[in-house]
Amino acid sequence: MKRVKFATIGTSSITDKFLKAAQNCPDFEYAAAYSRTLKTAKQFAASHGAKRYYDSIETLVKDEYIDAVYVASPNALHFEQTMILLNAGKHVLCEKALASNASEAKIMVETARKNHLILMEAMRSLYDPGMQWIKNNLEKLGTVRRATFSFCQYSSRYDNFKKGLPCNIFSREMSAGALMDIGIYCVEPLIDLFGTPEYIHAQAVKLDNGIDGCGTILAAYPEMIAELIYSKITAGAAKSEIQGENGIMTIDAIACPQNVNIRYNDGRTEAYLGEPVESNMIYETEAIIKAIRGELDIEKMQDVSLNSMAVLDEARKQIGLKFPADL
Repeated sequence: MKRVKFATIGTSSITDKFLKAAQNCPDFEYAAAYSRTLKTAKQFAASHGAKRYYDSIETLVKDEYIDAVYVASPNALHFEQTMILLNAGKHVLCEKALASNASEAKIMVETARKNHLILMEAMRSLYDPGMQWIKNNLEKLGTVRRATFSFCQYSSRYDNFKKGLPCNIFSREMSAGALMDIGIYCVEPLIDLFGTPEYIHAQAVKLDNGIDGCGTILAAYPEMIAELIYSKITAGAAKSEIQGENGIMTIDAIACPQNVNIRYNDGRTEAYLGEPVESNMIYETEAIIKAIRGELDIEKMQDVSLNSMAVLDEARKQIGLKFPADL
């Protein structure tokens, strides 16, 4: 069976990490790079063994050699670029957040389905074997009453931001900020595991330019409550956990669940220890290739993306964070 030939949009560190992980997938072939400048595209392609490179998306989509495109541009560009790709017959693996808002995401998913193409959000944790173990063992906890997902990581770019230097990840114009970049790692597992909450309450610390630096979301369900804690301006060491009436499940890292433990009320314990991998982005790569080949139904995960975008929209509304794309 032939390998799936990928191009990339974006030449930042996240694309480097994706390619290093994806190269370990035997069904993946890196074929081409896109950048706004041809020199950068050529250099990036060469550094990862690709022979094709472009400074025009229109040229990229005309290349029949390319099957799929990994989109790792700033969030504000996801909608426009992905729509061009989908309307030209290319499958798309789009970095999180899928779009600037739920309205854009809905159009993207509808276009992919109409054109019989695969559009998948690169939410790596949802395809991790550790997350699958959590799903398979969740019922052992009995009735779940509380979930706490925490992801707080001091951004290497925050120091530059405080110096007044341009920084996409702390830019309202780029549809960025802590919620969209790191809080989403808490939101999407919540939606995947428990569905959409009945209502949420969001609070955030906003920086001088109006973008959010950290925040908390309280989510209410008929039988349980959840709290999502995220930050790009402080570091955190707290594990995530799910509390049920029969016991508690602790998760070492919600974005990369490698060590998951259950402690039952009677003192028994059970554990999952994942195999070490350089990056769990390998699992999202394997998933989209299976979907392209018709071996994986992606619609449920697309619904997770859509429902998560709706929660992100509501959280931003409550904290008073509006993007240009919302207007």
